[in-house]
Amino acid sequence: MARYTGPKTKIARKFGEPIFGDDKSFEKKNYPPGQHGNNRRRGKKSEYAIQLMEKQKAKYTYGILEKQFRNLFEKANRSKGVTGEVLLQLCESRLDNVVYRMGVSPSRRGARQLVSHRHITVNGEIVNIPSYTLKPGDVVGVREKSKSLEVIENSLANNSSVYEWITWNTEKKEGTFVAVPERIQIPENIKEQLIVELYSK
Repeated sequence: MARYTGPKTKIARKFGEPIFGDDKSFEKKNYPPGQHGNNRRRGKKSEYAIQLMEKQKAKYTYGILEKQFRNLFEKANRSKGVTGEVLLQLCESRLDNVVYRMGVSPSRRGARQLVSHRHITVNGEIVNIPSYTLKPGDVVGVREKSKSLEVIENSLANNSSVYEWITWNTEKKEGTFVAVPERIQIPENIKEQLIVELYSK
């Protein structure tokens, strides 16, 4: 299973925001990486560079590599809705992302690991594919044997996020993917139109 395993803070500094979640190292050095940091004179970025940066940010945020991201874009492009909006909705509908949104894991990277290691069920069946696309009404839960896992317990205890398109039952440790979120409901700071422009060249 391909995934990005490199340095996280360096990437977050490149984009100027903690895209991998809370990051103490990023808070200390929230300027671009590199030997000269803030002092390096950076010329005005080209239109292409800005679009590319936005695509990279989306890929790193959701933990998707290039080929998979391109496939998602093409799927979004074939759909009836606004391409950029549909692209983000497809990213949000991924099983690993929903597990993260439900608070079962504090990060998308951790959520992907839980799914891969067969700790997560969809409609009562174990699913170990992080990119599995959920449909409205699908019930995502923690497998019976995994409910006492400390990592899951801690994450749920510290989770205070609430999303309108997801419900969560703490006692059963399961939640429902109620609907595909509207763009306005997705909290990620991504300018999806720039990604569409980049791929449309």
